[in-house]
Amino acid sequence: MTQDLQNLDIPWKIRLSMYALCLGFDISRRSNGTINRFLMNFFDFKSFPSKKPINGVSTTDVSVDKARNLWFRLYTPTPAGDTTMPVIFYFHGGGFCYMSPHSRPYNYFCDQLARELSAIIISVNYRLAPKHRYPAQYEDCFDTIKFIDETGVEGFPSHANLKHCFLAGDSAGGNIVYHVMVRARKHEFRSIKLIGAMLIQPFFGGEERTESEITLDGQVPFVNIERTDWMWKAFLPEGSDRDHPAANVSGCNSVDISGLEFPASVIFVAGFDPLKDWQKRYYEGLKKYGKEAYLIEYSDTFHAFYAYPELPVSSLLIKDMKDFMQKQLLAANK
Repeated sequence: MTQDLQNLDIPWKIRLSMYALCLGFDISRRSNGTINRFLMNFFDFKSFPSKKPINGVSTTDVSVDKARNLWFRLYTPTPAGDTTMPVIFYFHGGGFCYMSPHSRPYNYFCDQLARELSAIIISVNYRLAPKHRYPAQYEDCFDTIKFIDETGVEGFPSHANLKHCFLAGDSAGGNIVYHVMVRARKHEFRSIKLIGAMLIQPFFGGEERTESEITLDGQVPFVNIERTDWMWKAFLPEGSDRDHPAANVSGCNSVDISGLEFPASVIFVAGFDPLKDWQKRYYEGLKKYGKEAYLIEYSDTFHAFYAYPELPVSSLLIKDMKDFMQKQLLAANK
């Protein structure tokens, strides 16, 4: 059976929203390899923080490094009694080139995670390609973790448990999760302990064209070969190909992680995602190196489905994230 998004029961409003965002990605790309940010802003609607709790969650923007415009949006659920809450460092998607923590879909998603996972969310505004190429995104996200570890942030919630920290990210953010984990395992934190990683449809790739890329190319929203090739070219060092270790984390140029102690990881995959073969290779690589890893696949959905809370599978993802977190929290408390 041909895998075609038309076979899926997607409300027309969501289809229209997906079309508009894809249009924004494509028409904002200039022929010289740069992005027209002014034009993209017409498609990337922003949201503002609210110190006054809305549905039990307050939000604040905190600066890390003004010179880099490095900041994060802090989502703080109202605590219940004297209990502490885990902390999730969240890295947004967008092919390393687009979106931000105050992009409306990410603001809503992180707000939902804070509320439903009973966790404090730190959503990082890292620098974007092509103006800022590899490894700027990895540096910004890792530096934000160090900032929390080493700096007394004014107004940081006292009920945050830094011994119960998770990394999470979608698409390009899922890629960042992996590379930040590698850096974190070579660094000694003062207070932070990373106990789990959640990679939602991570953006990995390589020079090879996988079966899922070929079969689904042009059939589904957001991800197609032309668009992802452009994003890799914008992100990777000039002159590099897609077998660079930042992209092909399972290839011959990849980092040897056999001697690194990784936290447990869960990788979320979608049946209609052209990137799913790369994501499954990553999972298999973790298992080969003896890391604790889990793979959860939602067969009848597409890349970035979590941005649409109307879809039942979006709620299922959050439930599975909660189950994974609870398992790691129980293990950490033993």
